[in-house]
Amino acid sequence: MKGMREIRNRIKAIKSTGQITHAMELVAASKMKKAQRNAESGRAYAALLADITDIVSDETGLSFNKAMFSNPNCPARLVIVFSTDKGLCGALNTNLFKKLTSIEGDVKFITVGNKALRFLARTGRETLAGFRLGDNPTFSETRKIADYALKAAADGKVGSIEVLYSLYINTLKQEPTLVKLAPMDNLDWYIDRLKNVYKLNKSPNPKDNRKFSFEPSAKAIMDELPKYFLRQTLHHIALDAKASEQSARMVAMKGASDNADSLVDALSLEYNKARQSAITTEIQELAAASAQETDD
Repeated sequence: MKGMREIRNRIKAIKSTGQITHAMELVAASKMKKAQRNAESGRAYAALLADITDIVSDETGLSFNKAMFSNPNCPARLVIVFSTDKGLCGALNTNLFKKLTSIEGDVKFITVGNKALRFLARTGRETLAGFRLGDNPTFSETRKIADYALKAAADGKVGSIEVLYSLYINTLKQEPTLVKLAPMDNLDWYIDRLKNVYKLNKSPNPKDNRKFSFEPSAKAIMDELPKYFLRQTLHHIALDAKASEQSARMVAMKGASDNADSLVDALSLEYNKARQSAITTEIQELAAASAQETDD
């Protein structure tokens, strides 16, 4: 059995660590609630924007992709990876990178978060740029990422734009997801995916037989709407990724705090046993000494 001093020192160290993890749990819980609200509040808008873009594309008969790609036949893929800047968020990044390693072919990456940037550097994959986001991403922040991707597409460097991120499902579940944003000739599958994942109203849109008039022109709208769609979609993905990060971190810190409490309880029991054993030994020694004096 370990000495009492060693056990006391371990208890003290674990209690100190437990206080830190508990404080981090509270901070992450506070950030998690705000991030979850931000992610959930924009989901209906994301689906509506996809619906509008699809309707306009059908009505105008113009390609959704010409506004973005100067070389749509380019075999190179551009994947935007949303990871975290810091650790202590359980298996969130590990699961994301497992999905990343399954991506094959001519792939170029844009990273959002230090963890992805370091992983790609270690594994020797081509990284075009690295970005960082705060705890509450703004549209102006995520627009810079989208515009960089759009420029790479416009310059003919890539033939598709995809996003790899941790989809927020609930506090306990975050799913690594690879979604293709462009080229996209038919948005129906994307709209259905949004409605299924976000549990939105799945009823089909009512038919509208009215004649649409586009100002300043259908071509001018289709030159800008797909770009706006991509920027706004990327923004909602960033909000989802942040909700996943804060949820995973809160759960991880709660698990660490609970484990610290369990270890303290187990060590306290061990300490009490060691103390009882020491007291019993001392009593026996005193009794033996007293008996020896009586015999003398």
